[in-house]
Amino acid sequence: MAIADRQQRSSEKKVFSLCPFWQTSAKMNNSSSTQNLNHNGNRHTETVTAKRSKTVYSIARSLLPPRRRLRLDPTNNLYFPYEPGTQARSAIRLKNTSKSHVAFKFQTTAPKSCFMSPPGGILAPGESIIATVFKFVERPENDEVQVDLKSRDKFKIMSLKVTVGVDYLPELFDEQRDQVTIERILRVVFLDVVRPSPALEKLRRQLAEAEVALEARKKPPSDTGPRVVGEGLVIDEWKERREKYLARQQVEAVDST
Repeated sequence: MAIADRQQRSSEKKVFSLCPFWQTSAKMNNSSSTQNLNHNGNRHTETVTAKRSKTVYSIARSLLPPRRRLRLDPTNNLYFPYEPGTQARSAIRLKNTSKSHVAFKFQTTAPKSCFMSPPGGILAPGESIIATVFKFVERPENDEVQVDLKSRDKFKIMSLKVTVGVDYLPELFDEQRDQVTIERILRVVFLDVVRPSPALEKLRRQLAEAEVALEARKKPPSDTGPRVVGEGLVIDEWKERREKYLARQQVEAVDST
């Protein structure tokens, strides 16, 4: 019986040795499975690493202060001469201090009584522009003397890096919201026109420069300089609204007397 078993195993061994491709096929299958496992493992590791890197970058970016592209003058406030019942003007200079083209945009918390000229545009590297800000100064109730010359109105200036040749559109700031930088939020401060001050003298100089710049923008557009869109429509609409408001104030004053 033992002799028969040995003979059977010997014959199976001979048959297996006569078919070496069985051994090769088995080795190739084992090697292929190992490679697939290693490939899937590496791909999973790379995916996890990429997600972690993206998360770390987002957190680090949120903690870092925003990189400003514009230099503003004045820096923190917008100064207006305090003349109740009139349209007051302020001016601010913007300069592109980055190495790329930058789009800028104004926003205000009081769109019914304030507007900017220009409301937005594109500045080349090193280019500057002086913008005019208009605000209607309402009369205090019962003609009381205004003690606090600060206003709750605010202006926000935003910037966005753009490529050369791109035309300015306000929608750019919505389409690339993640790339928008809030340059500054400016508070409105009124200046007493009766009392001379360095801030009032500086404002008058900037307003004179802004007037010259506004006249230059009224000329046919050229290839250089910031591109402004829809400025005339905004100004005309605001002037019409202001005239109606002044007429209503005069009627109320006559009725009260």
